[in-house]
Amino acid sequence: KKVVIVSVPGAFTPACHVNHLPPYLAKYDEFKAKGVDQIYVLAANDPFVMSGWAIAQGLKDKITAISDTYAKWSESMGLSVDLTEAGMGTRTARYALILDDLKVISVEREPGRGVTNSGADTTLSKL
Repeated sequence: KKVVIVSVPGAFTPACHVNHLPPYLAKYDEFKAKGVDQIYVLAANDPFVMSGWAIAQGLKDKITAISDTYAKWSESMGLSVDLTEAGMGTRTARYALILDDLKVISVEREPGRGVTNSGADTTLSKL
């Protein structure tokens, strides 16, 4: 099974809500054409916020929103970020993972605040 996990620091935050997630939804058919079975969007928000964000984004049955509470899973892989200074605490970093039959094929973490390495186009190019 081929899976893409795109991680954002927070649901409804400007870059995540406008720049990061929407291209994954817009290019859903391109991901499917490259053999991706499932796309997940991950954030340190609670499951209720993630559910609300999925509805607001119109993800329906295309992308599944999942919660990495307190960013513990991301932190275990060195993929968390401390946003305490911004009032957000420890969050999931902005990254994209490609897994193929539970094997990590690609990990792309953003070096800064923008969306480049973990964006939909870059992820598509890694498939």
